[in-house]
Amino acid sequence: MAGLVLCEPTELYNILNQVTKLSRLTEPNYLCLLDVRSKREYDESHVITAHRVKKMANEYLIPASVDLECVKYCVVYDNNTRSLGIILKNEDDDNSDSSGKELVLGAAVECGRAIAHLTRNPILILKGGYECFSAMYHFFRTQKIIWMPQELDEFQPYPVEILPGRLYLGNFRQACDPKIQKDLKIKAHVNVSMETGPFFVDDADKLLHIWIEDSLEASIFPFLRHLCHFIDIHLELGSVILVFSTLGISRSCAAILAYLMHQNQQTLKRSWAYVKKCKDNMRPNRALVAQLSEWETIVLGDFVTDISDPLY
Repeated sequence: MAGLVLCEPTELYNILNQVTKLSRLTEPNYLCLLDVRSKREYDESHVITAHRVKKMANEYLIPASVDLECVKYCVVYDNNTRSLGIILKNEDDDNSDSSGKELVLGAAVECGRAIAHLTRNPILILKGGYECFSAMYHFFRTQKIIWMPQELDEFQPYPVEILPGRLYLGNFRQACDPKIQKDLKIKAHVNVSMETGPFFVDDADKLLHIWIEDSLEASIFPFLRHLCHFIDIHLELGSVILVFSTLGISRSCAAILAYLMHQNQQTLKRSWAYVKKCKDNMRPNRALVAQLSEWETIVLGDFVTDISDPLY
């Protein structure tokens, strides 16, 4: 049995927004999202690509199209389960004391336990359930039940979330999309590319543009203090920031790594592991990694991460 793990809403958000050449949602064995709420609630709205799980005679019926043994991520959600433990359920909502309550598992946990033997990887239970996730990411609500392969091919991922609701990492296309700016409430951009985006033009308070090529000759080190100061100021102001480069794989990832090292006073290796979890195809070029190693000496006073041992 693989077991159960609590999954933060931001983790599911990032799972939904992973890409290779296309969204990873196009991969049949990448994500299985299971909704254990009532049919009425599911029909009203659910998370994109979610299957509704029916229950008959106390048995959860997984859709026949799903092969859980091969799935990388299996995420189960109900309305609002917040833990993997037993919860108190009111038999009478008007009863305010502990009498008249029974101990039960949340529906997502109950379902997760029932199907855990079918998977190789842990079952992820969405913390806060649909209520929490849909409140944070309303733009991922849908009533659509069947997704055709072409529709998944055309799905446009959002920037990944580095600091929940505060700092995002994306690509140039996402930085030019007005819907994404609105949905994520983006108030500032850090552009680490040679392209010029349409937002915050000539507004130095809201746009930091670091003009560097995606090449081994590119030098990001001289900009790192200013970069960290810019992001710090906007976080203090409560602004939401998008850091991006052309593809969102190399230069912008290096910028995010440098900021996390600065913010948390932590090693390049630890920052790398965190960003890799948020964005699995991130890959700063080796010249940028060498400059991040130099930055580590500024942040921590010494070289700590061995970059001769490939980080990726």
